[in-house]
Amino acid sequence: MKIGCPKEIKPQEFRVGVTPSAALEAVNAGHQVIIERNAGIGAGFDDAQYTAAGATIIDTAEEVFASADMIVKVKEPQPGERKMLREGQVLFTYLHLAPDPDQTRDLMQSGCTAIAYETVTDRMGGLPLLAPMSEVAGRLAPQVGAWTLQKANGGRGVLMGGVPGVGPATVMVIGGGVVGTHAARIAAGMGADVTVLDRSLPRMRYLDDIYGGVFKTRYASAANTIELAREADMIIGAVLIPGAAAPKLISRAQLSELKPGAVLVDVAIDQGGCFETSKATTHQNPIYEVDGIMHYCVANMPGAVARTSTIALGNATMPFMLDLANKGWRQACTDDAHLLNGLNVHAGQVTYDAVGKALGIDVLAPEQALKA
Repeated sequence: MKIGCPKEIKPQEFRVGVTPSAALEAVNAGHQVIIERNAGIGAGFDDAQYTAAGATIIDTAEEVFASADMIVKVKEPQPGERKMLREGQVLFTYLHLAPDPDQTRDLMQSGCTAIAYETVTDRMGGLPLLAPMSEVAGRLAPQVGAWTLQKANGGRGVLMGGVPGVGPATVMVIGGGVVGTHAARIAAGMGADVTVLDRSLPRMRYLDDIYGGVFKTRYASAANTIELAREADMIIGAVLIPGAAAPKLISRAQLSELKPGAVLVDVAIDQGGCFETSKATTHQNPIYEVDGIMHYCVANMPGAVARTSTIALGNATMPFMLDLANKGWRQACTDDAHLLNGLNVHAGQVTYDAVGKALGIDVLAPEQALKA
């Protein structure tokens, strides 16, 4: 199979879909790897490293899309890239389709087979290709939130760890999954007073057992959410419903109940955001203010630490990429039901239930797509 990796073109996105290590593995397995010139520069990988791994460097994204059987990326294809996809081509990347009808429509019209990192599962019910970036985003959230909290950036002017005689920042994390746990650990490590809200009692028991001396837990009822939000200097939204649009947990009307200059960090923005006033931003212009409340809603947070993120993501995606290349997508998804869960679009039809429900589109069962 010919595996193609174009350079990411989303603003301030410095990651790359294929590392030199992954390219070497694919070449050794008998596949051809083509990389757009300078695709890996932002993550610290130059073209010579790809050439040494046996990959071929070509000049333009157009050439990559035109010749590759499978496109491997990091972020969802941008409008210009979607026009270059074709029928029968496999796209393997993050998609986050539920809040993005334009992308969904374009992928359907292309006829491609689109497999989303964020809905591939594992035997324990986890999301192995989302987890590395969730870990990165979770660890970044208190860091960027602390920066936003500084007075010069519009925040309350509160130091995360306080100082002797002055209390620390109060941080509320909504969601106790991978993002929320990592966010809470880092925020607590910075000295903040941290509470994690979740609706899963088993998950809260686990967090209490492991981190009971580090941060607190509360049940995520509507009453508890707004009660804690009123006291918070920073609220980190870390809620995930796999493949579906994120629920709105703090409304516009409730912003008036928050402390002026409080910070909302919406890590769920890829799935539409979990605050009603959230809208996607970029690393270039990451924050904005609504009713006196600062919002940080960068849709590709891990892109800020591109090298760490690229290597972590590559470690997770490489075995699946090789399986798709070695067997072809049909056989790979037939053999691995967890990979089949990643199938979101095939031959003009949506094949992931949560996406169809979010966008009001009829869904073809993925098992039927295998037979189509």
